[in-house]
Amino acid sequence: MPDPRSAIPGDATLGMDECITRRDFLGSMLLASGAALLESVTPAKLLAEKDEFTGYGGVGEYSTSNGNTLEVLESGHTIRYGIYDRLPKDIIDTGETYDCVIVGGGISGLAAALFFQRQARPAMTCLVLENHPVFGGEAKQNEFLVDGKRLIAHQGSAIYQLQYPNSFLAHFYDSIGLKAPKLEYQKWAGPWPEMPLSRTPYEAVGLEHGQYGFWFGARFGRTPGMWLVDPVGKRLQGAPVSEAIRTEWLRWLTGTPLHGDRFEDPKEEGDSISRYLDSITLEQHYAERFGLSRDTIRTFLSPVEGGGSGLGPDALSAYSDYAYEMLHPLRDQASGTDQMFPGGNTTIARLMVKSLIPAAIGGPQSVEGVTRNTVNFSALDTSQTHTRIRLSSTAVVVQHDGEPSKANSVTIVYLKDGKLHRVRARSAVLAGGSWTSRHIVRDLPETHRKAYSEFYRSPCMMANVAVRNWRFLHKLGISGCRWFEGIGNYMEVRKLALTGVGDSTINPDSPIVLSLKVLYSYPGYSAEQQGNRGRGEMLGTSFRDYERQVRDQFTEMFAGSGFDAQRDIAGIILNRWGHAYLSPQPGFFFGSDGRPAPREILRNRPFGRIAFANTDLAGAMDHRYSILEANRAMNQLLDDVLAT
Repeated sequence: MPDPRSAIPGDATLGMDECITRRDFLGSMLLASGAALLESVTPAKLLAEKDEFTGYGGVGEYSTSNGNTLEVLESGHTIRYGIYDRLPKDIIDTGETYDCVIVGGGISGLAAALFFQRQARPAMTCLVLENHPVFGGEAKQNEFLVDGKRLIAHQGSAIYQLQYPNSFLAHFYDSIGLKAPKLEYQKWAGPWPEMPLSRTPYEAVGLEHGQYGFWFGARFGRTPGMWLVDPVGKRLQGAPVSEAIRTEWLRWLTGTPLHGDRFEDPKEEGDSISRYLDSITLEQHYAERFGLSRDTIRTFLSPVEGGGSGLGPDALSAYSDYAYEMLHPLRDQASGTDQMFPGGNTTIARLMVKSLIPAAIGGPQSVEGVTRNTVNFSALDTSQTHTRIRLSSTAVVVQHDGEPSKANSVTIVYLKDGKLHRVRARSAVLAGGSWTSRHIVRDLPETHRKAYSEFYRSPCMMANVAVRNWRFLHKLGISGCRWFEGIGNYMEVRKLALTGVGDSTINPDSPIVLSLKVLYSYPGYSAEQQGNRGRGEMLGTSFRDYERQVRDQFTEMFAGSGFDAQRDIAGIILNRWGHAYLSPQPGFFFGSDGRPAPREILRNRPFGRIAFANTDLAGAMDHRYSILEANRAMNQLLDDVLAT
């Protein structure tokens, strides 16, 4: 049980003493301030008790890998703090040499390994180094067992979109066993009239059907707070805002531009509209297109709009709002483009691993096969396969063996089980994020370092809350809601895709997982400053404090409709991602003041025997870009470095 010294009045009624929501705490030391964490003190000193930071991880294969756990954080920060700037002499040389070593086992790294396996010469070898205990990067899931039912939710990467049948991405999906691109979802059941439900946490289907709510609390002078159900249908009448804000906000909610259809969306990446958008902030764009004031944007749109890049609109390039659509997904007339597996793109990561190493997951090469069957971790890293995946291995050094333009190999040093190991490779792909790549490539030229210095990342925490039922929402007549103070900003009841696990129907008595995406925007500061402040806040808050905030938030909003935190919350898992999003500033995509875009310097060609992948090079946090960037990087290596 938690140390009583960390309890405060009211904890018992919130269910804070229920051990089902977290591992028993070993101590009650509060985390030091996030600001200090960003300076010179090591995380090991600040975050002494693992469970005070990591918290409960759920059940199943991902129970030890919920976001950046303390163990992952400590390993990664050895890079930040320069602990291995001077390597010790007792490095373990594995004696291995690979044709390609890929740093990063997320979607981009796994895709790079697949392209290598399929296009390289027979018998060429590849090693993937992944710093987490499970592959997938942010494409991982949480699992709960609630009243005998297995519930699944995403940790990060979520959306999967329909593609044109003959597109590169459609062929790629087909090649890994994703044969039926259009997913089937749970059906409504029970005696209640059917409510339209979203398929993802981001659709807000109820908004257009009058089954959505806005919550206004103390920030708006409402104590207790108040619900406005069907805000669009009621044209925001009853909302505690001024008439001017009501008028502006309605334009936004109804998608009504200030000057009609004068503004055109970009048609393709790099056209004149794209370049103009990249020269201004998203906040400026919203002001121009919808006539929104800064206060309206920062109160009601931040950080949700622009949340695909982690921050509010004030620091982001306006083009970031359109970059995702430049891949032009196939729009289904009945259901749009966005789809989602129960655990987000975890399913795609598992399909990729099954393709790389068939013995890694039992059963058929299919969505149901990789969902129903477990990972054979012992099969991931064995000399019996040409492709290997080495988990819990944090790369700390990547360096050419000699002058980069003439070197025949690259040395990679990684940290595993508290010890440094060395392998060599004929080539390498840096498929991890920019925040590590810029530090670990020791001989990176100044041009590349300067380019990487313009990549700003912001944090995100995905808080998954398992509830025994959602009658409290049904009683309010809503399937989703937004609020403008406290922890998080919105949540949805979603019907799940049918993947062979879980119930085929849903109703208000069904246990579900409600996902709160917690973003950290500080309007008025630069993207870099906002990212640093957000990380400080996220890393400096204990699991227990966050749990209390979630329970408080739910109680304040839903106690009036029958919610009881102690009774109804079955579990809470926090997934903290310190560098979840690239947050592109104006000029990131196409350059500014006659200077090239920073991403192009890293994408144009390999640096010696090293190529760079990862979705942040595209400027849009989307798994499709992860795949495309991996394909580009691997083609560069195969054409320019490994051809002979």
